[in-house]
Amino acid sequence: MSRPNLARRVAEAAEIALTHRKYVTFVDIVTGLRWLHTRHVDTWRQGRVTTLAELAAVDDERMLTAAALLREWAEGKGLRPVATPYVSSSRDRRELRFTGGGDQEPYRTHWLSPGLSDARVKQITERQAKAPDLVAVRSERPWTCAECGGTGDFLIMEDDRPHCLTCTDLDHLVLLPAGDATLSRRAKKESGLSAVVVEFNRRRKLYQRVGVLVEEAALALAEESCLADEEVRLRRRDRDRVRRAAEDLGFQARMAAEIARLFPGCPEDRAREIAEHAGQRGSGRVGRSAAARALDENAITLAVVASIRHLDTGYDRMLMSGVPRQEARERIRDAIEARLAEFRAPG
Repeated sequence: MSRPNLARRVAEAAEIALTHRKYVTFVDIVTGLRWLHTRHVDTWRQGRVTTLAELAAVDDERMLTAAALLREWAEGKGLRPVATPYVSSSRDRRELRFTGGGDQEPYRTHWLSPGLSDARVKQITERQAKAPDLVAVRSERPWTCAECGGTGDFLIMEDDRPHCLTCTDLDHLVLLPAGDATLSRRAKKESGLSAVVVEFNRRRKLYQRVGVLVEEAALALAEESCLADEEVRLRRRDRDRVRRAAEDLGFQARMAAEIARLFPGCPEDRAREIAEHAGQRGSGRVGRSAAARALDENAITLAVVASIRHLDTGYDRMLMSGVPRQEARERIRDAIEARLAEFRAPG
């Protein structure tokens, strides 16, 4: 890829992050470019690899070029640079490295919108500077503690090797399963020592949070606190549910309007159906991606293409009959292009 093309793609990824959060990081760029998946970033943050570049689809030089292009774009936008520490969630809390090269500063700089208040800037920088939660992994595969030779339900990574809870002085903690966010938050706050528990989801190919290890006394205090205000939290959840539903309707309406603008030949009902389907909260569909929430043209087009693929072609029947996915997509390519041309034509 040429430098101008890479500069364009870096700018697109940066614009999406800036629109969504009002600041941009190098991690936003490498995940936006699809050089890395979020699961790779999680593995790196857990201290399970020496550098982030080890997991990337490109070499150190390409990573450095992307960081330089991000700086050029950010300075052109007048964004505020803030040097930000990155430490691992392993017990040693070691400084994370992006590449094997010496200077890591180009990757650690966060670029903040000049419109952010001083209070918001302070909040963002303090949150990033805070050491991340300790992470314990619930592993399905057999493993052996590097220190005592034993094993257990959970492992903690230290010096890139697995250690049991006893050897890491965490064996007095109890597991609070995920499911009650308020109880988990209060138990962590009361606990002098805690660790988030994650498990690898093979289907989604990422680590998912399954609970938290906390002190037993802290859990008891948190349970008492939650019982005291259960009614208040139920009312708050109801209000939040109504608010989120209104936000979703607004987003879907904006997305439908953008579909109508980009594809004036698409019937109004169809545009609304595409927006409602693609933008459904929690669906994981393209409409819920950061790019789609920023009404990125490419993401909107992908949502329209997905609708055409399933509703206007024989794609689903091909899959059910055993046709490989890539072959089925190749067979319907012309049909999709023809339908897109109809939708792009003025109504």
